[in-house]
Amino acid sequence: MSATQSLRQTEAQERFDLLDVTSYDVSLDLAASETTFASVTRVEFESRGGATFLDLKPTHLASVRLNDRSLDVDLLDRGRFPLDTVAGHNVLVVEATMPFRNDGEGLHRHVDPVDAKAYVYGMSFMDAAPTIFACFDQPDLKAPYTWHVRAPEDWIVVGNAPATGGDGEWELGPTQPLSTYFVTLVAGPYHLLRSEHDGIPLGLSCRASLADALDADADELFEMTGQCFDEFHRLFGIRYPFGDYHQAFVPEFNAGAMENPGCVTFRDQLVFDTRVTRGLRIQRATTIAHEMAHQWFGNIVTPKWWDDLWLNESFAEYMGNRVTADVTQYDDAWTHVSWSRRQWGLGADQKPSTHPVAGNGAEDALLALQNFDGISYAKGSSILKQLATSLGDEVFVAGAIDHFTRNRFGNATMHDLFASWERAGAGDLSGVTEQWLRTAGADVLRLDRARAVLERRSPAEHPAERTHRLPILRLPDGGETALDVTSDETPLPAETLAGASEATALVIDPREESWGVYVPDATTVRALVDVLPEVTDTRVQAAIWNNLKSGFSVAAIDPDAVVDLLEARLPVEDTEDTLRQTKPWVMGEVVPAASPGALARIHVAARDRLAETQAGDELQLSSFRWVVSTTDDPARLHRWLAGSDLPDGIDLDVDLRWRLLTQLAVLGDTDQATLDTALADEPTVFTQVMHSRAVASLPTPEAKAWAWARFTGEVSVANYELEAAGRGLWRAGHEDVTHPYVQRYVTDLAGIADVHSGWMQAVVAEAYFPASHVDEASLALLRPLADDDALPGAVRRRVVDQLDAAHRKLAVRAAFPKH
Repeated sequence: MSATQSLRQTEAQERFDLLDVTSYDVSLDLAASETTFASVTRVEFESRGGATFLDLKPTHLASVRLNDRSLDVDLLDRGRFPLDTVAGHNVLVVEATMPFRNDGEGLHRHVDPVDAKAYVYGMSFMDAAPTIFACFDQPDLKAPYTWHVRAPEDWIVVGNAPATGGDGEWELGPTQPLSTYFVTLVAGPYHLLRSEHDGIPLGLSCRASLADALDADADELFEMTGQCFDEFHRLFGIRYPFGDYHQAFVPEFNAGAMENPGCVTFRDQLVFDTRVTRGLRIQRATTIAHEMAHQWFGNIVTPKWWDDLWLNESFAEYMGNRVTADVTQYDDAWTHVSWSRRQWGLGADQKPSTHPVAGNGAEDALLALQNFDGISYAKGSSILKQLATSLGDEVFVAGAIDHFTRNRFGNATMHDLFASWERAGAGDLSGVTEQWLRTAGADVLRLDRARAVLERRSPAEHPAERTHRLPILRLPDGGETALDVTSDETPLPAETLAGASEATALVIDPREESWGVYVPDATTVRALVDVLPEVTDTRVQAAIWNNLKSGFSVAAIDPDAVVDLLEARLPVEDTEDTLRQTKPWVMGEVVPAASPGALARIHVAARDRLAETQAGDELQLSSFRWVVSTTDDPARLHRWLAGSDLPDGIDLDVDLRWRLLTQLAVLGDTDQATLDTALADEPTVFTQVMHSRAVASLPTPEAKAWAWARFTGEVSVANYELEAAGRGLWRAGHEDVTHPYVQRYVTDLAGIADVHSGWMQAVVAEAYFPASHVDEASLALLRPLADDDALPGAVRRRVVDQLDAAHRKLAVRAAFPKH
């Protein structure tokens, strides 16, 4: 795909001042080719008269007609077509051939390896809509859409409005006014289920090979959807206005989900065809509620520009978590949010790329995409939760309703929202705006027991005077004292330390009511070895581990002390192991910095926790995963893989089989031929991805070259497989084999924009970064990339953040050297 220009905020404002788009009519032919599709777009708009441009990224441009006048197709330049509009009504018709994509953007086409059936879905978010249809691609030029779709006769089509037709010919719309980034089509031989709640037609769909798994959970999914609709209607008094509410689970989706009005798309890993924990079911539930919250925060009222993207994501994050906990069976949602989201946000807020929650300076759309991170989600949600508590629900909700009503089907800014809250009785919110939303970075709160103070330090690069209202919890006695932190040193109340001994742990903000990097004192860390096993409050357990992770991130906690705590009580209550959670942190940061034998100690702790759990319990499954990933005993892995000696209650499904195979690959006790055979025996989307990760995890030059060919684009694979190969490549203990690829990363990164596009450029830059090479020689090679202006901005940003992570790892090792 040729290079394109990303829309700048100044350009969007100029185009908004010139145009009012009144309608889109789009015809797509999805049946003629497996690589491209025909796209005919008719756009009607009013203009003040003057020059502007259309966004368009075709493989071939056949014709452009403006007001019945043919324009020279060769004028297309890097995704933009210049237009000289007339004052008044304009009609633009564009005929083009567009690409099916395999990177999760645009119109993504996937062939299911199970049954060779092809599936298509649209992801128009950010810069991707112009690879589907010609458009004015910015959030504040909304218009209704009508679609005409030709598809294979056995396909169904769903989208932003109910579809009519069939037998290969479908029509949808007109829709309510939509931003271009909301537009989607989901087309293919999907398995479709329908229901209804409170007059709203509901739908679920997935690939045919996942039909049984979707059927098994359909009642739960429909019930949760209805519960969430009832709660949002109760809170806001504004009914969902977009007609049908379809939830489509689609393959190889980059995000967790996308809130397209009328047709929300989800990554289809959320259709569970293997055994999963409650933690993953809660993740699915909060994702469903999050996307439903977007129907108000984002879809009824949309940010004018991406610097206010928090108006979408922070609100949806907060409301989704809140509504899930309040009205669904997952009343413990906040605990799992604490495990999975808080450190994601705090980590992002400590990186060089930190940015304000609001008004984040997103100069162009592609750079704005990088701000869809833990700050816009987890930090913004935390601040909104604080705000809702301080204002009270009556004012908080009344302001939101005023915001929706005044800006219905339009666009708004942060200032519009805060004006609505102030009209509702919030008073002056300028302090909240300036200190919490418009100032980047996180305060570091450090407990100094000897001086009996809580220290507050804001980042030198982002000075602030933030007030924190939070408790200090004493363990094991459970005493709690409240603190108002209004200065850089806040004396601890006398009762906090009264009677405290070397066996007393002091936990900062045990229910995570504020936002900061909390650093426990050394006495607390030591005391937790005895105290932590007795803590039964799951929210407090999660908060303690978040404090420990925060202290570790600023080189204030000895890795060996963390291993001591892992031995005391391995946190298998954090049941998942995505990159944001406890087990990957332990394996990627703690173990490499700890004394020799740390991994063996953790493995023993995992076996002990496994022995304590009940057969079939989710903590048993979580414990078993820890055992698998920490073992260095290939013979045991082979026995388990053969179905022998498995603990009662552990069934060897496809997920566990590939975890075992991957660990064998890490240990070098299998080979690519064996992994290829395992894939051939059970070819699915999931096994393709796991195969990619496992092959890249082999400690051989051939395996690392196999992975690297995907980075350079020598071998083209879909997005999930591409990322998985990068994650598998840089394994601890494989440094002798991977050493040459540190220099190759430096050399080959320059070509990334030629072979990867959009979202995936940044993902690939991070996944293939030499994270296991934490040494000065390697960093000396990598540091010049931070100043390489020739790299795409999103790529350089990920590299800078990964370098910062490496320097933090070095700081831990320098502070606590092991001999």
